Amino acid sequence: MPEHYDVAIIGAGTAGLSALSEARKQTDDFLLINDGPYGTTCARVGCMPSKTLIEASRAYRRRNSFREFGIRGAEALVMDIPAALARVRRLRDDFVSGTLKMTDALGDRNIAGRARLVAPDRISVAGRVVQAGRIIIATGSRPVVPNAWRALGDRLLTSDNLFEQADLPARMAVIGLGPLGVEMAHALAGLGISITAFDLALTIAGLSDPAVNECAVASLARECAIHLGAPAEPKAEGEKIRVKAGQTAVLVDKVLVALGRRPNVDDLGLEALGVKLDERGIPPFDPLTMQIADLPVFIAGDASNYAPVLHEATDEGHIAGRNAASSVPECYARRTRLAIVFSDPDIAVVGRRFSDLGEGKAIIGEADFARQGRALAAATSRGILRVYADRVSGSLLGAEICAPEGEHLAHLLALAIQQRLSVQDLLRTPFYHPVLEEGLRTALRELAAQLQGTVSDLAGCGLGANALE
Repeated sequence: MPEHYDVAIIGAGTAGLSALSEARKQTDDFLLINDGPYGTTCARVGCMPSKTLIEASRAYRRRNSFREFGIRGAEALVMDIPAALARVRRLRDDFVSGTLKMTDALGDRNIAGRARLVAPDRISVAGRVVQAGRIIIATGSRPVVPNAWRALGDRLLTSDNLFEQADLPARMAVIGLGPLGVEMAHALAGLGISITAFDLALTIAGLSDPAVNECAVASLARECAIHLGAPAEPKAEGEKIRVKAGQTAVLVDKVLVALGRRPNVDDLGLEALGVKLDERGIPPFDPLTMQIADLPVFIAGDASNYAPVLHEATDEGHIAGRNAASSVPECYARRTRLAIVFSDPDIAVVGRRFSDLGEGKAIIGEADFARQGRALAAATSRGILRVYADRVSGSLLGAEICAPEGEHLAHLLALAIQQRLSVQDLLRTPFYHPVLEEGLRTALRELAAQLQGTVSDLAGCGLGANALE
């Protein structure tokens, strides 16, 4: 006879642990199954170690503006890359230890092994058959590495092994300029490494607005060589690697492949669910309940491929965990889209992207940070913000950003969109002086000028002076 549990969760990453946190509020009869390292992708190889390396790069890059502030001697500073990487691992281990406490305390309710579905209510794992009233699939994802690149052996880096390096070579290539590729290209170049970056697309970092993408490409080009619009191919030449794309070829010591992540759903036995899988092997599910078809099975996190970022994985685990412990699944509203790339300047997408706007239905407000007062004072005066609003109602729809402290502008806009504020609503809120958020007000005023029946925002017209705007 198979063992029986109310809820079985496959995967102990961010989504799985979030699901566990909710499910155990309703039942003590649960089982967690995990194949591979514990500690979550974010804490081990994702957002936390990457941001720690980015902060080291930002600190060192800051020396480039010292002369602007009257500070001399920057040329004597050197970057100790092994020390920077050691700090990344030290903090990474601390982040991981916090998540391990949750799983270490589970005892025999935590099984290490590869799970495979044999029916909508049964799992085979480690030579055992487990029956569960509800199953949650939260198996995460892994880096995409085409075979041509995999053949490079230890000269190939991905996010899974980048932070384990004791040192980094003088010349590297970054393949793929999605969010991770852009972040790492900026970070590695900022450490003093010669970086050449490639992408088949003409847009980077998940952007779709041509003006914002142009700004982002130009900003990255200040840090490293960029080649867009042609596939990159590797060729080993002795100890070096020749990377060729179109008419461009460079010799590098190592390659970082950042071509996205693939959901870990293969060889999971999803065919046992009796539903049609999409081209990536993912079953149909409702993003408001995370339920697969009408089955007692739920999917969450990167495995769903719906919105593969940490806060969305946490939310999906929360939804799946609550519904798996309930008799009838409930719908939960999803948050406003928010994606941030920690580059220089920051890149962000909030709400609807430019490519999501219906033709003729939206208006656009823009702010250029080249002459923005606070950005000039901080020597960070480059970037652009484009905000989208409904042409009739003035409701805020979304934004694409490449601007200094863009992460904070993005959160402010996400809050406004989540609360269904209009252009005029947000203009009526206070804007202190001098702050970078005044750039957002500039974009909002441009939107307001395109709307009919707009009224004063209490500081209605621009004063025409950088020091006062």
